[in-house]
Amino acid sequence: MTTTLWLTSAGIIVLLAMSFFFSGSETALTAASRARMHQLARNGDNRAVLVETLTREKERLIGALLLGNNIVNILASTLAASVLIAVFGEAGIAYATIAMTAAVVIFSEVLPKTLALMRPDSFALAVVPVVRVVVVFFAPVTLAVQAVVNSILRLFGLDATNASAISGHDEIRGTLDLLHSEGEVVKDDRDMLGGLLDLKDLVVSDVMVHRTQMTAFDVTRPVNELVRDVLDCAYTRMPLYENESDNIVGVLHAKDVLRALMDANGDTSQVDVRKIMTKPWFIPQSTPVQVQLSAFLKRHAHMALVLDEYGVLEGLVTLEDIIEEIVGDISDEHDEPDDEAVFGIHKNGDGSYDIDASIAIRDINRLLDWSLPDDTANTVAGIVITAAKLIPEPGHEVSAHGFRFLVLERDRQRVSKVRIVPLEAAKTS
Repeated sequence: MTTTLWLTSAGIIVLLAMSFFFSGSETALTAASRARMHQLARNGDNRAVLVETLTREKERLIGALLLGNNIVNILASTLAASVLIAVFGEAGIAYATIAMTAAVVIFSEVLPKTLALMRPDSFALAVVPVVRVVVVFFAPVTLAVQAVVNSILRLFGLDATNASAISGHDEIRGTLDLLHSEGEVVKDDRDMLGGLLDLKDLVVSDVMVHRTQMTAFDVTRPVNELVRDVLDCAYTRMPLYENESDNIVGVLHAKDVLRALMDANGDTSQVDVRKIMTKPWFIPQSTPVQVQLSAFLKRHAHMALVLDEYGVLEGLVTLEDIIEEIVGDISDEHDEPDDEAVFGIHKNGDGSYDIDASIAIRDINRLLDWSLPDDTANTVAGIVITAAKLIPEPGHEVSAHGFRFLVLERDRQRVSKVRIVPLEAAKTS
């Protein structure tokens, strides 16, 4: 009798060890990094290939592991009850319940899952060969269980085959925000990767330079004045218009002007601007930014003129404008510095900000880590006008999206400078 009790006790320990394996494997295989496993699989790691294969059908994987875990736990509890009943009589049932609950919770649930979460990738790679055998062995049972579960779900109008899944872009975005909040990813890196992800949602009109801020020259001006303006300009490529600013007839490159001056021995009267200017490239404002980026690379071009649906000039977009959506503002030695503040944003002592109203909302959100909406307006001026439902005069104040906007300056009919106060800062001041 004593030998039987010892063998039964040893069997219980083996069953608890098996439960440890099943619980840890379930946690590790569901928590393992898909990207890490994919990279290892591409590098020829056969175990990583197995992990990828098993995790593609998570229902079968989880079903097999849960089935095995429940079998060994129930069998271990039954054996423990038989042992303790033989020793303590009917009271052994209560003792078995208490002992097995503690043993299962500690050694078959908390401990293996904690270890698996500490190193999910290495744990998954270690157990996957055995798990594969378990999945194949229990396949008929798990398929039958899945069929029963799906039938029950259909009774309630649910379809397990149409379960919603988060998109890859949203998953990466969520991971970036989480890692940034935990201090593992700095803001600049988060903004750069986030900008890359955002390209798919942007069109050219979101990143272009509006026509009111374009630098363009009249091709009919005297050549010496035009050449001087081109050489004084901070930009390399300048649109040229004829008579009306919307009538763009060409694009002039500063290097072509210098070549023409060299050929003319510095005599500007010998320079024919119309011969050295290039044909303008017009694109619709609805062009996706990713498409335009590919077009720039394919055509080896750096600038395009943007038209609305009526063929009216809306602005221009450059390769630099698109790249800045990813890496942030790019400045060189010829860019004109802002006398008041970097990027036209000046922080006041009371927590408010004086901001150039023509700055894009996306740039403000990136620089100040705000979340102003840009679905109805592209600039701060647009937010103010939308909230006020009129063209406000200086001194006009509106509140929207958790901020208070005070119009400081207006240039004709354009709001040019705004003071923005976060409402939380306003409450504490």
